[in-house]
Amino acid sequence: MSTGGAPERGSGLLNFALDFGPLLVFFLAYKLYGVITGTAVFMGAIGIALIVGLLKHRRVSPMTWLSAVLVIGFGGLTIYLHDEKFIQLKPTIIYAGFALLLAAGLLRGKPLLRYLFGPAFPGLTDRGWLLLSRNWAVFFAVMAALNESMRALLSFDSWLTVKVWGVPIVSFAFALSQLPLLTRHGFDAEGPKDAPVPPQ
Repeated sequence: MSTGGAPERGSGLLNFALDFGPLLVFFLAYKLYGVITGTAVFMGAIGIALIVGLLKHRRVSPMTWLSAVLVIGFGGLTIYLHDEKFIQLKPTIIYAGFALLLAAGLLRGKPLLRYLFGPAFPGLTDRGWLLLSRNWAVFFAVMAALNESMRALLSFDSWLTVKVWGVPIVSFAFALSQLPLLTRHGFDAEGPKDAPVPPQ
């Protein structure tokens, strides 16, 4: 455990592995053994990621908990009913859920992202948090609609390929696009710990 202001060496790589590792394992297991076995492996992998996160950091972000609950719940339905559409619904629910939560916070004048990512963006003003929350609310709403479009138009194989390789690229590109907004509203680039990772 880190005792100072700087993050432990390698902690960013570990966080990345915990966030994206289970999805990559799902992709590989699906390619080798099919959707049912792949889903079971996915459920196990995200459970392991939760345990490692708790052991390493003594806590797991609310987004990770929500993702794990949905993977296990909808993964169980996928296996029980032998229908992959349930595991495909998980991203839509996550994206739509975060879009609605952020929008509800904005209507009350409360940028909910501050409570999740406050330490990652030191110095950001109240106005900056509101604008950032607004932008991410729009992004999550678009991603929910995009996932539903992909479910309807693409095969499961194509959907999963885009999910594993395309969605992370789009998410990180959007996160990077917010840097000018952050710097205009007081963000101290020297201060953040681990940068937040968008939910997958």
